[in-house]
Amino acid sequence: MNPRLMRRPAVVVLPLSAALALTVVMGTAEAEPARHGSAARVVSTSTLPDIPLAAFSNGLLPGSVDDDRDVDLGGIGSDLYPAERRGEYWTVTDRGPNGQIAVGRDKRRTFPVPGFDPAIVKVRATGGRIQVLKSLPLTTASGAPVTGLPNQPGRDEAPYDYNATTPLAYNANGLDTEGLVRDRDGSFWLVDEYGPSLVHVSAKGRVLARHVPKGLGLTGADYPVIESLPSILLKRKINRGFEGLALLPDGDLVMALQSPLLNPDKAAGEDSRNTRLLRFSTRKNRVTAEYAYRFDPVGVVEPGQTKTSELKISSIVALGGDRVLVQERTDKASRVYEVRLRRGDDILGSPWDTTASPALEQLDDEASADAPVLAKRLVVDLATVEGVPGKIEGIAVEGSSTLVLLNDNDFGMTDGPEAFDANGRLVDSDVDTTLVRVRLPHRLR
Repeated sequence: MNPRLMRRPAVVVLPLSAALALTVVMGTAEAEPARHGSAARVVSTSTLPDIPLAAFSNGLLPGSVDDDRDVDLGGIGSDLYPAERRGEYWTVTDRGPNGQIAVGRDKRRTFPVPGFDPAIVKVRATGGRIQVLKSLPLTTASGAPVTGLPNQPGRDEAPYDYNATTPLAYNANGLDTEGLVRDRDGSFWLVDEYGPSLVHVSAKGRVLARHVPKGLGLTGADYPVIESLPSILLKRKINRGFEGLALLPDGDLVMALQSPLLNPDKAAGEDSRNTRLLRFSTRKNRVTAEYAYRFDPVGVVEPGQTKTSELKISSIVALGGDRVLVQERTDKASRVYEVRLRRGDDILGSPWDTTASPALEQLDDEASADAPVLAKRLVVDLATVEGVPGKIEGIAVEGSSTLVLLNDNDFGMTDGPEAFDANGRLVDSDVDTTLVRVRLPHRLR
C-alpha cells in the first residue's frame, strides 16, 4: 500500500465553548459597540483527511499532475456555500499550492504543482470528518484545464517552480479562484484575484464567461472575456483582488475586494482602511452599484498587529434583503460584521469612484465621515471563540443562528526555501483543513 495513504487519520475534536463579547450597535464603522455577556461557541469540528493531490487531480483530469511533491488536497476553504442537504457544502480551491521565496531583493512566486487545476468541491461534514462527495475541475471552452497560473507579464507575479529557480509560462486561462455561489439554474459564479474578475461557470465546471475590468487587455484565453467591470479595479493590489462573493435574493451578486486599491498610488493603498463592495446584475451583465467599506484598525481585529496592510475581506454572505455579513480578518484573527447595502450609499460613478485626489483610499478617520462609508454592526469576534482555526476564508449561515466556517490551510505549504526538503518533498505545516460550526447567542435571520 502507498504509505501516503496511511498517514494521519481525520481527527475528531470535541465541541468547545468560550466567552464571547457580542456587539449590537448600529452606526459608523468606528463606533465602539456595547458588550453583552452571552457567548458564541463551537458545536462541531470536522477535518479533511489526507488525500494525495496527484490522485485527486488525475482522477478529474488524467495526466494533469505528474508529481505532487507529497502535497495533499487542501485550500478548499477559499469559500463555502450551502448545498442542497444540511451538512453538505460547495467549496472551491484557490489556484493551488504556491509560496514565496526570496532571491536577492526579489520575492518569487512558486508553483510546486503547476499542473494543478482549481476545482469546485462538494463536501459533507459528519462524524468529525470532511468527506469529498463530488469534484468539478474548472475547464476552458475546449475542455482544457484553466490552471492556477498567472495571466499577464508585468501585471501578475512571474511564476517559478518549487525552489524558485526555473521560470514557468504564464497562462491567459489561469484563475486564482476565491469566492463561490451556486445559482438557481445549477451554474456557479466565482471571483478571481488576478483580474480581478467575476467568472460564470457551468454546472459541469466549464467557464462560460469571465468579466474583467475595462482596459485589462487580456488576450489568448480559451473562453469569452468581457470587459464589463469598472476600470478603477485595474489598481488592485497583487494577490488582493476579489475574494468574497454573495448571492442576493433578487439574483444580484456582491463582490468584495480583499484589500484597498492602490489608489491613487501604492503608498495610499498600503496604508488605507477603505475597500470596496460591488453589486453586479447577472441579468444586465454589469456592475450596478458600488459601496465603500471601512476596516477597523488592524490592532482591533488582531491585538498587537500594527501593519494595516494585513487587513483583508475573505468572505461575504447574503442574509436576506439588502443585508450581508462581511468578514474582516488577518491571518490570525477575524471579525464578522453585518451591513446594509442601501441605495443612498452607492458611490458608483461618483467622485469616490475615481483616481482623483483625495481618493477614497486616502481618507482617514475624520475625513471618512464625509464619505458614504457603510455603517456596520459587529456580529462576532471569532478570535474570542475557542476552537476556531486561523485563516478562515469560507463562511456560510446554517439555520437562524449558526455560522459554518472553513479555513484555508494553503495545502500545508509555508513560505521560504524550507517549504520543501532536499529531495523536493513537502515539509508539511500540519495545518488541517477544518470545518467548524459556531452557534451564536442570537438570531441572524
